Amino acid sequence: MVPGLPAVSRCDWQTGAMQMQASGRTWAVATPHVLATEAASISFERGGNAIDAALASATTLAVVYPHMCGVGGDLFALVQHPAGDVVAINASGRAPAGIDPAAAATAGDGRMPEHGPLSVTVPGAVSGWEALHHQGARLGWTDAFTAAVAYAHGGVTVSPSLAGTLAEDGERLRADAGLAEVFFPDGVAAPVHTAIRQPALGATLQTIADSGPPIWYGGEIGERFATGLRKLGVPIDGADMAGHRADLGTPLRARFGEFDVLVHPPNSQGFVLLEALAVIERMRLDPDPVGPDAGLIAHVLRASARDRDRHLADAERMRVHPSTLLDDGHLGAVADAVRAGVPGPPPSLARRSGDTIAVVTADAEGRGVSLIQSLYGGFGAGLLEPDTGVVAQNRGAGFVLDPGHPNSLSPGVRPAHTLSPVTVQRAGRLEAVAGTMGGSAQPQILATILLRALRLGMSPAEAVAAPRWLVGGMAPEGEQPITIAESDVPASTVQVLKEAGYRVDTVGERDEAVGHSHMVRAVADGFDAGSDPRADGGAMAS
Repeated sequence: MVPGLPAVSRCDWQTGAMQMQASGRTWAVATPHVLATEAASISFERGGNAIDAALASATTLAVVYPHMCGVGGDLFALVQHPAGDVVAINASGRAPAGIDPAAAATAGDGRMPEHGPLSVTVPGAVSGWEALHHQGARLGWTDAFTAAVAYAHGGVTVSPSLAGTLAEDGERLRADAGLAEVFFPDGVAAPVHTAIRQPALGATLQTIADSGPPIWYGGEIGERFATGLRKLGVPIDGADMAGHRADLGTPLRARFGEFDVLVHPPNSQGFVLLEALAVIERMRLDPDPVGPDAGLIAHVLRASARDRDRHLADAERMRVHPSTLLDDGHLGAVADAVRAGVPGPPPSLARRSGDTIAVVTADAEGRGVSLIQSLYGGFGAGLLEPDTGVVAQNRGAGFVLDPGHPNSLSPGVRPAHTLSPVTVQRAGRLEAVAGTMGGSAQPQILATILLRALRLGMSPAEAVAAPRWLVGGMAPEGEQPITIAESDVPASTVQVLKEAGYRVDTVGERDEAVGHSHMVRAVADGFDAGSDPRADGGAMAS
C-alpha cells in the first residue's frame, strides 16, 4: 500500500481537490485524476525526476481511469532531457498477424468495426513505460507501480468521468462478462463515490513490476492475456505479444514565432498541429480562438485534418512525408484554400466515451515529459480479459478498409493514431509540455491552448480552462459543417462561426466532449501548471 493512503481512496470531486496554479517551484505535474497527480508528487518527494513522476502517474491512471487507459492500451511520449535533446517514444501496437480484413468488413457492415474482437491491436503501453524508464529514471522500476497496485487491490472511488462512461455505454459494456463483474455490481453501473476493486489487474501489475516487461511480452502473463482474448474471438496470440517493441525516434519540429513546437512523428497525427499553427501564423490571423477570426481558424483546423485523413498511416506505409505537408508550397496552398472558403470536408468527431489521458511533468534540471496513453474508445474494445484483469484497446478502429489507402487494415501494421504529445522549446530550453484527450480533435485542442498560452499570454490554468469549440462532422440534413461549442463561448464567436458557414451545436460549460488538456510551463522562478477542470485531476508544483 502507499504510505498514508487509505485502503479505499476517496476524493472530493466537488471541490476539485489538488487543483491549483503554482509557480516558484522545482517540479510540476498535471494529470486528469487527483490520485495520479498525488502519485507523481510522491515520486518527486522521494527523489525522482520528471520521468519517475510521469511513470507513477501513468501506471496509476491505468487503475483509476480504467475506461480511458491501461495495460491493454497504447502510449506515445516526448521526453526532453536537460541538454535540450528530445526523444519520441512510440509504444503503439500492431494489428495481430491473424487479422482478416474481409472478416472485419463483414463484422463492421463494410466499415472497420468500432468495438469488439476485430478492433483489438497488440497493447503497447507497458513497453512505453519501460522505454520511458530507460530515459533516465532515478527510482527503481518497481517504484513506478506502488500506487497503482495499492489502488487496484485496496480500491478507489468511481470518478464522475468513469461513472459517465458506465452510464452512457452501459448496455454494450455489460455484455462483456469481465467488465460486468468489476464495474456493474448486481447488474447496475457503479455510481460516483462507490468503491471498485480490481484484484486481477492488481496481480498483473505486481507481476510486471516484479518480473519486468518480458513477462507481458512473450512471458506467462502476456500468454494468458492472449489466450483469454482468443476465447472472446480476438485473433491474437502469444507471438503477437512477443513480437512487440517500442520504438525511439526523433520528433517533428516547426518554428512558431520565437518558439519551437515539437510533436511525435507518424503514425501519430502530431504533424496536423504543426500545419495548423503554421497556416494561422502565415495568414496573420487573430490568435484568439474566440476572437474575430474564429471562422478562419475553424477553416484552418478543418483543412489540416483533411491532410491527416488522406495521408496518415504507419510510418512505413505513408506515401506523403510530413515534411511535404509542412513545406512552404503546401502551406501556401492550404492558406489559399482557407481564404477562398474551400478548406475541404470537416473531420469526423463522432463522440467516443472514455478516450485518452495526458500526463505532463517537468523538473528544475530541464527535463519535461508529455505522455499520452489510451484505450481509444471508452473501455476500448469493450472486452476485459478476466484472468489478467486487463481491458483490450480498440485501436484497430483507426484503420480503414479501403485497400488503396495507406492506412488500410493489414496484419502486423500500426494504425493511424490520434495520440499527440507536445513539447515547446525556446532557444533549446524547455518552455512547456502539453497534452490532451480528444481523439481526432487533439490537434484542434492543442492549437487552442498553445495559441492562448504562447500568443495571448494566458497561464496554463487559464489556457486549459477557457471555453472551447471544435470543428467536426456534417449536419445530417445537408452540406453544412458542424462546430460544437461550450455554452460559455461568447455569442459573438458563435455568430462568427455561423457566418463562416458552420452550424453551431451547444454543449454545457466545461464539457468533456471538447476534451480535457493539461500544461506545464517554465517561468522565471519555476513552473506554472494547469489541469483541465473538465477532468477529475489537478496540477501540483513544489
